[in-house]
Amino acid sequence: GTRDKLYMVTEYCPGGELFFWLKRDRVFSQSRVRLYAAELILALEHLHELDVVYRDLKPENILLDAAGHIKLTDFGLSKEAVTGFGPDGGTMSFCGTPEYLAPEILENQGHGKAVDWWSLGTLLYEMCAGLPPFYDENIEAMYEKILTAELAFPRHFLPETRSFLAALLQRDYHKRLGYNGTDEIKAHPFFAGIDWGKVTRREYRPLFRPPTSADGADARNFE
Repeated sequence: GTRDKLYMVTEYCPGGELFFWLKRDRVFSQSRVRLYAAELILALEHLHELDVVYRDLKPENILLDAAGHIKLTDFGLSKEAVTGFGPDGGTMSFCGTPEYLAPEILENQGHGKAVDWWSLGTLLYEMCAGLPPFYDENIEAMYEKILTAELAFPRHFLPETRSFLAALLQRDYHKRLGYNGTDEIKAHPFFAGIDWGKVTRREYRPLFRPPTSADGADARNFE
């Protein structure tokens, strides 16, 4: 650091931002998304166990390592000492990225850890469809859609993908998947056949491996 600035040096992720690849591919296959989802769930579960709410889940904040596993980054909007899933033991501040905001943040009634599961649903929908579920170029119109619009799915979505995303994108956080803990998320049919121990140990080989130089020191996957 210097007198004016504090620098944080983190591990280099040569695969670049997930945003970079989503922009290039437009959509990912649902089988590719499944491992990203599982790894993100473990990352959020760890934060929630530490009573940290993340609050800024989006493709720009997810990096890929050389093998194609994901890393969650940018904790600028995270808040610690959040013990609850809603207003009780929660927090009040209005913050986040518009497309991924949970309804309870928009309603300014207080929020807790459940907002991360809503954001996860929005992000996974975007990975599979190319756009978030309630996207609108007009931010006010988008907020209105997040609060009231019916959730619709593209035709190519598999039944288990639809039911999983509908459960995460449940406006009432009491009924949202994850309200009763991550075990209920992991048990969803979307993850049928997934060995969560193998996910933790990063033993699954991602379907996509970013192109990198032999030493992984290049920056070709960053704009």
